[in-house]
Amino acid sequence: MSSNVLALLAAAALASAATTNTNLQTTFPKSSGTTALAAVKTIAAGATFDGSMYQWDRSPSTCNDQAEGGDADAVFILESGATLSNVIIGPNNGEGVHCKGSCTLNNVWWTDVCEDAATFKQTSGTSYVNGGGARNADDKVLQHNGGGTVAVKNFYAASVGKVYRSCGNCGSQVARRSTFSNVYVDGAKVVAGVNGNYGDSTTISDSCVKDSSLCWEYKGVSDGSEPSKTGSGPTGTVCATASVKTTGC
Repeated sequence: MSSNVLALLAAAALASAATTNTNLQTTFPKSSGTTALAAVKTIAAGATFDGSMYQWDRSPSTCNDQAEGGDADAVFILESGATLSNVIIGPNNGEGVHCKGSCTLNNVWWTDVCEDAATFKQTSGTSYVNGGGARNADDKVLQHNGGGTVAVKNFYAASVGKVYRSCGNCGSQVARRSTFSNVYVDGAKVVAGVNGNYGDSTTISDSCVKDSSLCWEYKGVSDGSEPSKTGSGPTGTVCATASVKTTGC
């Protein structure tokens, strides 16, 4: 590849990064093109990657319906402190994005989610989901398997199962926290599913949630069996809400 072409690509990436839109958007963006990876792409610790609004996917597909996958089935793996921006994740992958430590997702979108859209594995700290959105997920969008906090703002979700789920049956269970600010959810089974018995907490504020439950509480387990649902709706402790509209938004 010539130095001129490399320079043009670098300039395009810089221009895209400079216009990253992390405001709430309720229209799914058009892709700048498509690219399919034969293997998962890793973003190093502390590094940033700007996808220039291309649709990124896997070829051959790693989607196996709702069968639980691993790192090898993802499109991107983010090491601790990595940032992924301006990406559309396509339908032909099982796991979307895996964050091995705390990470930042800016203006990341998922269409026709297979098993999970993003999985957070940090042991502590906060991962941020700024802007972006997901549509058409039979089950979970944001899966929180590690510890710490997942902070979501300006996120759009339509026709999904759970926008967020604190792992219900991980072998190592901890208290997990999640926050949702200025999210727009239309047609989800629930915004957040959390484990009350492990000290989870979630807060949903300044948001629009239409035709969707706000939160479900579970009794999580660590033996791999299925957790049981124990309640629904805000309790003020495990699940708290403030300024959430369900109509007129």
